[in-house]
Amino acid sequence: MSALGNGHGGGALTAILRRHAEEQYAEELAELAKVDDRQRPPNWRLSPWAVRTYLLGGTLASGFAVSPKYIGNARLIEIAVATLATDRALLLYGIPGTAKSWVSEHLAAAVAGDSTLLIQGTAGTDETAIRYGWNYARLLADGPSVAALVVSPMLRAMETGSIVRIEELTRISAEVQDTLITILSEKTLPVPELNSEVQARKGFNVIATANNRDKGVNELSSALTRRFNTVVLPTPATIEEEINIVERRVAQLGRALELPAEKPALAEIRRVVTIFRELREGVTADGRTKLKSPSGTLSAAEAISVVTGGLASAAYFGDGTLRTPDLAAGITGAIVKDPVQDRVVWLEYLQTVAKERNGWKDLYRSCQEVL
Repeated sequence: MSALGNGHGGGALTAILRRHAEEQYAEELAELAKVDDRQRPPNWRLSPWAVRTYLLGGTLASGFAVSPKYIGNARLIEIAVATLATDRALLLYGIPGTAKSWVSEHLAAAVAGDSTLLIQGTAGTDETAIRYGWNYARLLADGPSVAALVVSPMLRAMETGSIVRIEELTRISAEVQDTLITILSEKTLPVPELNSEVQARKGFNVIATANNRDKGVNELSSALTRRFNTVVLPTPATIEEEINIVERRVAQLGRALELPAEKPALAEIRRVVTIFRELREGVTADGRTKLKSPSGTLSAAEAISVVTGGLASAAYFGDGTLRTPDLAAGITGAIVKDPVQDRVVWLEYLQTVAKERNGWKDLYRSCQEVL
């Protein structure tokens, strides 16, 4: 298969670094489809019940176990799924690292069987990324025509009745954001150059993600906000929930990256998660010591990155067993984003919390060494 192939060959999938959700969890989606006898909205691959089960996990009547993709408030997933069954678009909102993109991808995979219709929002995203573009060679040779049109993920989703994902909507300039208003309200995409329009088929909808912590955020206009149903994804409610999330994702990433390391001890994951939660919340777990919070967002995503990086270090430069020195640099790097302000915060935490906490002396010494 060539480098530009679609990668859907069975053998080719084993060499792909990160498979799309509908490929990685194809067996689960197929098993759900077998037992799913509930009513499905037009053009949906699964019923809302099955989509919910796919996201939250569960055991089917056949005995097949569906793994949870989202660990948290089930009601939020139900609201998100129900929204997609209406004519309202879905906005997943929250601080960075709360699984917005992850939930978006899996919702699209379960509802439409295709999570690849993606528009990545950046400061440089222009209208053509949302509407359509032109093959200028054909445009100059033949003038405006359907053959000269470059189809965007949005246009393709409208034509096929599928789900399109827009990542980091608030990173896109306000003028480009407003391109969505006609699409979301009228369900049509005018193509004035061809004196025509594309009308969305049933099943079409939009899932957007946004966070309020990035620099350079462009607030959504009230006109655009009204066309979305907003679901706020919070940080994990309890430490056990967050540890569970980190443990599962680290295991998945370790298998995908084929890291020759042992499964990390739960105690090490717990320490990383505890540090991040305490600094994020500005108080120790026992509520006795108030703490300063660093400038960055210490979410479960950062904890997953730190532990996975530690596993790689242990695998290739150690004996394969994850130990505190393997984690120290990653923890420090995740916390100290501002070399002045965050360094003070981290040093204070090490002196007042880590140094005094029973069983944390090794962490204190390892982190001091890399500061």
